[in-house]
Amino acid sequence: MKAIRPPVTDLRILAVNWQDPKNPLAGGAEVHLWENLKRFAADGHSITLVCSSFEGASGEDHYDGIRVMRRGGRLYFNYVAPSMVRAEIARDSYDVILEDVNKIPFYTPLYTDIPVLVVIPHLFATTVFREINFVLGTYIYLAEQPIRIFFRKYPYCVISKSTKTDLMLRGIPGKNIEVIECGIDHNLYCVDHSVQKYDDPTALYLGRVKKYKGIQHILRAWPEVVSKVSKAKLQIVGDGDYLETLRSLSIKLGLENSVEFPGFVSTQSKVERLRRAHCTIYPSMKEGWGLTNIEANACGTLAIAADSPGLRDSVDDNSSGILVPYGDARRLAQTVTNVFTDKELRKRLEQGAVQWAARFDWNTSAQKMLSLLHDVVKRGRPS
Repeated sequence: MKAIRPPVTDLRILAVNWQDPKNPLAGGAEVHLWENLKRFAADGHSITLVCSSFEGASGEDHYDGIRVMRRGGRLYFNYVAPSMVRAEIARDSYDVILEDVNKIPFYTPLYTDIPVLVVIPHLFATTVFREINFVLGTYIYLAEQPIRIFFRKYPYCVISKSTKTDLMLRGIPGKNIEVIECGIDHNLYCVDHSVQKYDDPTALYLGRVKKYKGIQHILRAWPEVVSKVSKAKLQIVGDGDYLETLRSLSIKLGLENSVEFPGFVSTQSKVERLRRAHCTIYPSMKEGWGLTNIEANACGTLAIAADSPGLRDSVDDNSSGILVPYGDARRLAQTVTNVFTDKELRKRLEQGAVQWAARFDWNTSAQKMLSLLHDVVKRGRPS
């Protein structure tokens, strides 16, 4: 007979994720998890995160009230994670595991007996083959498939309706999936009326520079934008393994005078660029949410994005920004040109953007997830 757990007030949470925010390769999934975990810790809950290590990292770390354990490398952490999780459970009595599935699951229910909440920013599915070689892509694709078997009865937390739909198509019951949208830091991302837009009409891509992000579609659209708006400028801000390919494409298209590649920038520079740009562009084929869209909106800047899973959740079409068909360079060029040349359109969308962004904050997100975690602990493991 399964032991009956007493009511829990302060939770002991064991989180499992590929990386922590100090990892140079950390991205949106790490931001989402950490913003929630640090609020749990501030409320008095005990949090341990097990994750992969990186060059120069310590094996154990403490920050934002969270204990971080690092082992193994990024490419093989899923093989190290089970022994780390078992060691932590032997060391302490945890109430719940929070497994963050980002690319490859860790399948913690197979080697633990405590309640598990599965957190999924988004699933790659066949999208992965647009990004990496066939062998590694097949590995990741196949690793995702057993989710419908091993995790079918478990509770899920996802960050968009698109991801919920994706899971339901894989056979996960909708009643097991709760959508809790991301928040933002409104003290950091906010309108500053002393900051003016750039003198030249400027579009901004800000994020990781990866092939599946679709940044190449912006470049292919840009010659048409420049033909209509001669002073148009494009900033592609961020770093990644697709950067040199994009630089070469920019030169091939003769865009050296209108496209800038600043690389990775500080948070202060990021916020300034978000405030000063006339629009942001997020052309990815699939995302969990599209946090940059909301950050831009909060800074008073409209977002143009691909009408793709995740992004269509973070953009209120024709209110906080405009959605365009994925990969349609001509439609993208027309949309950017309209935003640059129609001041009334831009003003209306900027006002809508600020109102839309006001709906999202991390405190609300964290409280909803914490309530879900308490419910998971109360219900226990599914039979």
